[in-house]
Amino acid sequence: MHKMTFKTPLAIAIAAASFGLCGTASADTTLEERFAQLEARIAAAEQRAEAAERRAELAEQGHAAPSSSAPATNADIEERLARVERQSSGEEGFSFNVYARSGLLIGEDGKSAPGGPYLTPAGGNGGAVGRLGNEPDTYSEAILNYRMQFDNGAKARYTTMLAAGTNSSNDWVGDDTNLNVRQVYAEFSDLPSFTGAFENASIWAGKRFDRDNFDIHWLDSDVVFLAGTGGGIYDMQLADNWKSNLSVYGRSFSDYPVVNRENPGLDGEDSDTDNLVLTSNNYFGNWQVMVNGMSAADNDERDIGVGQTAADTGWHTMVAYHGDSFFGMGEGNFKAAVLHGQGLGAEVKGLGSNGDLTDDATATRLALYGTTYIAPKWRIAPSILAETSEDRFANGDSYDWATLNVRLANEINQNFEMQYEASYQWMDLDPQGYSDRNAVDGDYMKFTIAPTFKPEVGGFWKRPEIRLFTTYSDWDDSLNSYGASSLGSDGFTGGEFTFGVQTEVWF
Repeated sequence: MHKMTFKTPLAIAIAAASFGLCGTASADTTLEERFAQLEARIAAAEQRAEAAERRAELAEQGHAAPSSSAPATNADIEERLARVERQSSGEEGFSFNVYARSGLLIGEDGKSAPGGPYLTPAGGNGGAVGRLGNEPDTYSEAILNYRMQFDNGAKARYTTMLAAGTNSSNDWVGDDTNLNVRQVYAEFSDLPSFTGAFENASIWAGKRFDRDNFDIHWLDSDVVFLAGTGGGIYDMQLADNWKSNLSVYGRSFSDYPVVNRENPGLDGEDSDTDNLVLTSNNYFGNWQVMVNGMSAADNDERDIGVGQTAADTGWHTMVAYHGDSFFGMGEGNFKAAVLHGQGLGAEVKGLGSNGDLTDDATATRLALYGTTYIAPKWRIAPSILAETSEDRFANGDSYDWATLNVRLANEINQNFEMQYEASYQWMDLDPQGYSDRNAVDGDYMKFTIAPTFKPEVGGFWKRPEIRLFTTYSDWDDSLNSYGASSLGSDGFTGGEFTFGVQTEVWF
């Protein structure tokens, strides 16, 4: 999700208080006046320092006793002023980031309706559909940062991220929530001892989302999502047009029963393993080339089905282009990516997150989206997400799907716009009986109308928003028999209207 940094005024107020400004500035004082007051205070401090020095000289000559308090030197004053400037610019002090969404999704019967970007049979393998008017959950992220800058120019940042989600609409959800510390890490940059290719590099360690993950917001789907616990280095300048990142992440798989291959009749003990992901992420201008190798010791002992062997190694690669126009046809932006993986790398979006993939699993995915204005008050964001995979969880299985999504918005005035979203997904899934799922093929479609209120309209990335919406969705009857999706659940078999209200916030 895209987030913008908010600098808390508390740090600025505390620093200003050290100069005595907070007690003298009124609510009507302008910024220029406050800086003038600051300069006057500094000048007065300099005069006091000079007077203190004179008193000290007289004291040494026996004419007066020296002051009991240490005088403020010019260096002290300059350092305090520099700290104010660093805190006001966000280079030091606390900052706070947020992503949140919350709303109701109600069916024609007045009850909560199934929903979510992954509600179709293809959703279990990453087949997202449009999210507008299709989200029944409350989800929030709160990110706390503290930045430091040292006398030698080095910088440090400490980050903690809390996240929680629930599908309940109650004010107190009890056990129906998932509070989680999703990130805890430290990052150092501008280290003066780093030279050559490492001069502008930064290093980090801890639990985090990779800095260079990117997504298709309209589908609520990352194009690539690298996360876990580990360490790495960003922005090594290996050549004039070659910048590189290197990292290692650990991802823990859940406990699993071990297959006793020598004595299949004996039950094995539960075991667990970590998937280690070694990543090289490289940028050549607008091009990105990402290569990942994976290893999960003993994961091949996982029992994933008769005659199946779970992967204990894998590899993954992505080639992406980050465009600064709308596919070369006008102002805007676009991103395009092709991803491929084998073994553990066949989970091409959430790297290292799936321990049930077979050793022969392969997957290839295409991701594409762009944004532009097609008229002064009309903007559009089309996207495509498609994947083909085979031997994923069972020999001979196949999962093929493709989603086309279009988000359209008409800016009516500075606080109101009409948003529209159309989604179409085709799928042909043959799980070969894996987890009692049935082979299905067919289409899903969704259309949403959402009157939307904003403090200020303009562009797809401005938040917060409050939306009302009406959604119509329909799908082929055959998809109801898949056995592992929201489609076909009680009272949700096709030709559905849903209604609701939602807010979405980020900063």
